[in-house]
Amino acid sequence: MTHLHLVALQSILSKEIHRFSRIWIQTLVPPVITMTLYFIIFGNLIGTHTWGIHECSYMQFILPGLIMMAVIMNAYTNVASSFFHAKFQRNIEELLVAPVSTHVVIAGYVGGGVARAICVSVLVTGTSLFFLPLHVYAWWAIVLTLLLTAVLFSLVGIINAVFATTFDNISLIPTFVLTPLTYLGGVFYSLTLLSPFWQSVSKLNPIVHMISGLRYGFLGISEVPLVFTLGVLIGLIVIFYLLSWHLIEQGYGLRS
Repeated sequence: MTHLHLVALQSILSKEIHRFSRIWIQTLVPPVITMTLYFIIFGNLIGTHTWGIHECSYMQFILPGLIMMAVIMNAYTNVASSFFHAKFQRNIEELLVAPVSTHVVIAGYVGGGVARAICVSVLVTGTSLFFLPLHVYAWWAIVLTLLLTAVLFSLVGIINAVFATTFDNISLIPTFVLTPLTYLGGVFYSLTLLSPFWQSVSKLNPIVHMISGLRYGFLGISEVPLVFTLGVLIGLIVIFYLLSWHLIEQGYGLRS
């Protein structure tokens, strides 16, 4: 990577980080409040009347899923809104005509989404300490799963922003795709409670693999083999990265 590309990457990345940190009350605080309500309602209130799952308390069981929910939504939202805003304001055209590689543009925006997702995950994890002691089985699995998930949904944010024609289109994916898949991804229940048929169907949901990987990092239990989880994440990242690169390289929906 040339010095010019490094400068461009640093500029895009710093802009993205400054963008969400400048309005931290709107970007970082709401996920913490939402997760706190989940902890209180599903953990303290309902969890105390629920049997533990896989030899751990119900609150311990749902914690990885709640963290993953925050990571998915914030990685996607940060990149989708920022990229679409640049597209709407015609700022993205300046990047397209500049001597900057498309790979650098993608890396800059994805880096911003990952930074916000990691910040939120740290805040949510810190909030959980008010409700239960932190138990970590494998830090490397936690970090790897979170990073890969944040990268994946940052790429999804870019693709959605490319196809979006209005700001309302940005909310379609979270409302009709991400939220249903997340709630059906085993956040609040174990797949072992389902029949064999529905267990097999649930494993077609990629978010099941992400939550399972993070749950392994915290509790040492997983309903999907970790190697398979990482393989699914890496495979999806490659597919969505190539699609993002192709769309931006061709200027699809970006050039007037």
